[in-house]
Amino acid sequence: MKNLKKRWNITSNFQLTLILIVFAINGSFSAWVADPVTSLLNLSTDTVGPWIYYPTRILLIFPIYQITLPIVGFAFGQFKFFWNFEKKFLSRIGLGFLFQK
Repeated sequence: MKNLKKRWNITSNFQLTLILIVFAINGSFSAWVADPVTSLLNLSTDTVGPWIYYPTRILLIFPIYQITLPIVGFAFGQFKFFWNFEKKFLSRIGLGFLFQK
């Protein structure tokens, strides 16, 4: 716990607990949101088969997760942490140009 608090530059155990709860909720929430998105795109195991459907669904969950993480963080009062977390993460994977001033 000390290492996470130091790495994320937080001091409160309560804030750390909220952050971990947000990560847990957002994982399930993004998978839940991906279901209507795949339906909207008319993707199902019946239409494209499981070998296409599941990898496509996983690829859809990734951007949905990135979008919903600050939203869920906002609901728990941790928007600033998750916004900075997203900017740092996206810049590491080569999408930092999205946040340049």
